[in-house]
Amino acid sequence: MGMAVEIARYLADPGQHLTLRNGASVRVRSIRPDDEPRLMALCRRLSPRTVYQRFFSFRRLLPEEAHAFANVDYHRRMAVVAEVDDGQELELVGVARYGPSDEGTADIGLVVADAWQGLGLGSFLLEEILRAGEQRGIHEFSADVLTDNRRALRLLARNTAITRRTVASGVISIVFSRRVDTALEATRPERS
Repeated sequence: MGMAVEIARYLADPGQHLTLRNGASVRVRSIRPDDEPRLMALCRRLSPRTVYQRFFSFRRLLPEEAHAFANVDYHRRMAVVAEVDDGQELELVGVARYGPSDEGTADIGLVVADAWQGLGLGSFLLEEILRAGEQRGIHEFSADVLTDNRRALRLLARNTAITRRTVASGVISIVFSRRVDTALEATRPERS
């Protein structure tokens, strides 16, 4: 019963609104199964460079992958999305997730639509997914980042406490924990 109640709570999560650096308002909430088509649409809108930096290939998201990403257990696998309402429909502009890794950490994945990058949304999504992990007893996270993905490397360096970093074949594997300090609070977008 406990797990069913927790899942129902996340499905009904109204989320929180935040105002980005450009004045745009987005809503950040837990992912839901009905986000599957919106995940596909988000990935279709990403530039080839952003796709490559997130998935390490130019291949687009497959429907079965979108299904798996949209259907999480809200405990071992969790995701939060950022959405905007364009007046016609809700559109996802960012997603952050974690899932179990081979190393016993929670592996983090994060992507922000190209037009929404550089506005503080990535920092906010990272903080939200790390906070969600901590609430579930997860304190060590990992991410693989291409060595030339300076934006992602800066994001992790600025917002996490990095404990290990290894480089192999153009990929930096980073192990880190959530960092809570006043510097992080100062970089957060304004909530409304």
